[in-house]
Amino acid sequence: MKELALFRRARSHGSAVALSSGGVDTSYETVLNRSSQVAATLLGELDDLNEARVAFLVPPSSDYVVAQWGVWRAGGIAIPLCLSATDGEWEYALKDSQAEILVVPEGGSDATVAVAERLGLRVVRLRADAVPSSKGLPELGGDRRAMILYTSGTTSKPKGVVSTHGNIQAQIESLVEAWRWQATDRIPLFLPLHHIHGIINVLACALWIGARIECYPRFDMGAILERVRANAFTVFMAVPTIYVKLIQALEQSSESDRAAIIRGFGQMRLMISGSAALPASVHERWTALTGQVLLERYGMTEIGMALSNPFDGERRPGAVGQALPRVEVRLKSEAGVVVTSEAEVGEIQVRGPAVFGEYWGKAEVTEKSFDEGWFRTGDVAVMERGYYRIMGRLSVDIIKSGGYKLSALEIEAVLIEHPQILECAVVGVSDETWGEAVAAAIVLVEGESMELTELRAWCRDRMSVYKMPHRLAVVLALPRNAMGKVTKPALRDLFD
Repeated sequence: MKELALFRRARSHGSAVALSSGGVDTSYETVLNRSSQVAATLLGELDDLNEARVAFLVPPSSDYVVAQWGVWRAGGIAIPLCLSATDGEWEYALKDSQAEILVVPEGGSDATVAVAERLGLRVVRLRADAVPSSKGLPELGGDRRAMILYTSGTTSKPKGVVSTHGNIQAQIESLVEAWRWQATDRIPLFLPLHHIHGIINVLACALWIGARIECYPRFDMGAILERVRANAFTVFMAVPTIYVKLIQALEQSSESDRAAIIRGFGQMRLMISGSAALPASVHERWTALTGQVLLERYGMTEIGMALSNPFDGERRPGAVGQALPRVEVRLKSEAGVVVTSEAEVGEIQVRGPAVFGEYWGKAEVTEKSFDEGWFRTGDVAVMERGYYRIMGRLSVDIIKSGGYKLSALEIEAVLIEHPQILECAVVGVSDETWGEAVAAAIVLVEGESMELTELRAWCRDRMSVYKMPHRLAVVLALPRNAMGKVTKPALRDLFD
């Protein structure tokens, strides 16, 4: 029987521990046995699901992998749902993908099951036993559609990104090579498992190589730091916000605690930041505290990872490195010309075997998203001394002011260094003089206040004068923790 390389490799890992969660270890062999049982249940009297869409809502655990692999081994397309979504968001994903089945754990979400039953979906609950099924499973090739992940939908309704098994394998192989994954690696998993960061960069790469994953339902600072202190991990992947919180925790801890935790971080062979821009100040502070130089990379749902700072060599703060193995990257200017010189701004375009082929049910949107076979990411970058540096989203983060293209991300990176600023977001707003002026929404440290004039003065010595101070026209103070609840398009409305 033709079997995907992921499952063949898992079979070779045998009794090695694949995942640990809640103090329970699960071997690769057990995951394979349970997933074959799930596949047989999904198939029933059928021989092949033939790309039927199967959604699943399962917390990070061995159950998640059992559900995902069970869908794939039955020939279905897996649709991981967000654990914290609303009923309306679940309903949108289920209806848009034309899902036929929902998989949940025993005792799983009643709310999601209610939505699925209202839509007429079949509900399958995972069983805890690990008896392998004797039912024959379909043969699978790389061209089979394997997964639909939904984009964030910040500017329009979320789109379903369809990846084939070949796309997924290409993404895994590129990262395993670039980041030197090893069977002896141990990694914590606390990232959401409806996003590519957690699914591919952590889960799939670790399972491909035979490594061990320690699962957490969410980022639990105390539990994670205790395990770091115990030298439990060799690889660590997180988003910038988590590194900021870790820095704060280390700076506030006792000297003895800090020393023990820093030793744990220091012995890891690789620490990675992604999913959002990492401010250079955070990058440098982390290195100063732990001795670890974070590896920053760039990717998105449609392409997997495309750019990465090197495993060996300079990991440059503020840059996302170079193209990963078997990934082609180019910049294209607004005038439609391929950028060939450094310091010239252009849209990042990507092609290669890891790049998706379609948005589910959106042929016209898919066609507009490609430029002669190159996927148009909508992100703008510049090449500097051989490394790409992201300037932001084409439509949101590039502010055209007085003939200059200003990067909202660069301005945010400067503002966040201000000792009174806890969080910030920058957008461009219409201005008769400049075309667009810079507007900043900020969350201040509790008990602090700020005037526009003093913020302009503070920025003047930290940023080229043409870029920012005299164009900083509006500052809006938001309540604590409000920043994560508004998108940049919504911020523009607030300023208006």
